[in-house]
Amino acid sequence: MALSDAMRRLERKWAAGNGWPKRLEWLELQKIRGWSGQRIPFDFPIVAIVGENGSGKSTLLQASACVYRGASEGRTFFPSEFFPETAWDKIEEAVITFGYQQGATHQSGSIRKPTSRWLGQPDRPERAVSYIDLSRLQPVGTRVGYARIAKNKHKEQSARLFADARLKRFSEVMGREYQSARFALSDYDANRPIPVLSKNDSEYSGFHQGSGETTIAELLDVDFPKYGLVLIDEIESSLHPRAQRRLMRDLAEAARLQECQIIISTHSPYILEELPLRARNYILETGRSKEIVTGVSPQFAMTKMDDENHPECELFVEDENAKTLLGEILATHCRDLVQRCQIIPYGAANLGVALGQIAAAGRFPRPTVVFLDGDSDQSTGCSILPGGDAPERAVFGSLRSRQPQWGDLWVRIGRDLASTADACQRAMLIGDHHDWVKHAANSLQLSGMTLWQAMCAEYASKLTQQEVDPIRVSIETTLLDR
Repeated sequence: MALSDAMRRLERKWAAGNGWPKRLEWLELQKIRGWSGQRIPFDFPIVAIVGENGSGKSTLLQASACVYRGASEGRTFFPSEFFPETAWDKIEEAVITFGYQQGATHQSGSIRKPTSRWLGQPDRPERAVSYIDLSRLQPVGTRVGYARIAKNKHKEQSARLFADARLKRFSEVMGREYQSARFALSDYDANRPIPVLSKNDSEYSGFHQGSGETTIAELLDVDFPKYGLVLIDEIESSLHPRAQRRLMRDLAEAARLQECQIIISTHSPYILEELPLRARNYILETGRSKEIVTGVSPQFAMTKMDDENHPECELFVEDENAKTLLGEILATHCRDLVQRCQIIPYGAANLGVALGQIAAAGRFPRPTVVFLDGDSDQSTGCSILPGGDAPERAVFGSLRSRQPQWGDLWVRIGRDLASTADACQRAMLIGDHHDWVKHAANSLQLSGMTLWQAMCAEYASKLTQQEVDPIRVSIETTLLDR
């Protein structure tokens, strides 16, 4: 899915390299909730951390909050708040190590707890930090002390009104127009603010709002500090998919204008689709250890967090086009393996190399084969798709060189030979091969998936046994080894 305009504007400003004078660049945790020195990079103004419940997402956000001393009039977070000693939890030899940028300099620091006390806290760099835990946000009526307000006679004593710009953001994220929004205090309890919204000439409080309205009102009530660090736990809480996407676009604008850094945790594929590959970090648990893999696809993340439809063997490929290509090869030449395998796009090419190393070490819980595109070099634990080039280049090039040109592709898609040949040949004149399928499909008035699947089926039909055997052997060997 293409990035939104807001996210692309953020990408361009980030790539220019002249903003964000304060950045948290990476983080490592040692002996804290199962972490043992793995490094997580923060290579974009908004970074998502994905993983199963209990994998350590919140721990990373909490540790990030402790990296800095709060700026003037801002709050300072301490590791003892997030990682307390209890009768059941012993925290010793714990270390939070981090790399950060201040202006033009790149530095590193650490906070550590060798025995009973956290050390190194006065040496932390200074930065405004906001920590927002949406996962623990309760409906107003169930919060401590709020029920008493509803049950007792009260009236509004004061209120903090959303300014026009903030109200506009709120309306855009929710996808409907609100006339006003404010946080009100009652004369019964001046310490418990209540969100009050006005829509369609009707006013209602947090006691009668949808949980998504309350979530967004409280999130947007936070001022994102200039050059600051904003941490949001479980950002999709109570939000439907369209609201999740609109919220991410709002955050992209905030990050661009304020040059602030936003780190979020999520389980949502819709959140991931809004971010570039390098902004997606998955916590992959392999046995007792953790791996940080960057550049995951939403499909990879959801498969790893879902128990449904897990066949005997998982086949990882770079993207949807590679998935279709491998699927057609298996359907044509290895039908006995089709029902035993699930093909999953993983995302960035460098992630495939990392996954191959994990597979080679036998750290996946089920049989796994990692495929790289044909234009990739051999890498440990990885197999290579046939064709010696990117899937689009391999398939288009092979079909064009056939006699007759393009084989029976025209029959498969129900178009005449001349139109098919003309559309495909003109598409190959485009510099970026990722656009070839879309361009040819538009000319032929087909969907891109319809054309690409037909091309892959035609390509697979002429592959030799010598070209197919490496794929079959890699899968069968993996199944036998387990």
